[in-house]
Amino acid sequence: MSLKDYFATTKGIGVLSTADSDGQVDAAIYGRPHFMEDGTMAFIMRDRLSHHNLQSNPHATYLFKEEGSGYRGKRLYMSKLREEENTELLESLRRRKAVYGNGEDRYLVFFKLDKELPLVGDGK
Repeated sequence: MSLKDYFATTKGIGVLSTADSDGQVDAAIYGRPHFMEDGTMAFIMRDRLSHHNLQSNPHATYLFKEEGSGYRGKRLYMSKLREEENTELLESLRRRKAVYGNGEDRYLVFFKLDKELPLVGDGK
């Protein structure tokens, strides 16, 4: 099963981890990634710590634990490629259509997948 199909059909909780250029680590709850036609993945972000860290360190990890499964899920190791701010593409990808309300900027951050591992173990 492709990652796109996996995330389209699997419920769970995800955590995006980033670090700044000094190695200070952050972890935040994030929704499932969006999969682009060109094979990249993207996350919608506000201008918070995770987004800030990616400006100086392009590497991130996304940990996803499947709902009600014990310890099944995925670990995705990624590198940032580029980002867009407040674009139509970002709006079209939003899963929750609630009004933002505060006029805060949103970023669509694109990643390439460097490595995929199961939630537990080394994948062997």
